[in-house]
Amino acid sequence: MTATEGTTRLVKGPGMLLVWLYGVMSVGAVSRSIYQIATEFDRAPLAYSLSAVAAVVYVFITYTLVRGGEKARRAALVCCAAELAGVLVVGTWTLVEPSAFSDATVWSDFGYGYVFIPVLLPLTGIWWLRRSGAAQGDCS
Repeated sequence: MTATEGTTRLVKGPGMLLVWLYGVMSVGAVSRSIYQIATEFDRAPLAYSLSAVAAVVYVFITYTLVRGGEKARRAALVCCAAELAGVLVVGTWTLVEPSAFSDATVWSDFGYGYVFIPVLLPLTGIWWLRRSGAAQGDCS
């Protein structure tokens, strides 16, 4: 770890809760998507594939938050923004055209099945990552 990476510690204060929530969402989304893809993929391939994408995003964000450092912070920020875009697109799509999905995804109805955590988590992540970058003098 370089001196620069050591200055951007992301797992402190609200960051610890963020890591915990992303970790829980990672386990839930990975488990759900593996089971659904292995046992009933032909029933709803789009929904189950999107759940798998969400799982990969959650795992990557969890990893970058734990890793820390400026590069990890920026990567997590990009992924949180992409996650938010995904939640908004899929959430809107499931409300406008519910027949497009034979089954729910993690991001369906803006994360209704997960108590709206999928829409709140990237917003909180973006806030925390921008705040931690600003605290280090980076206002990106």
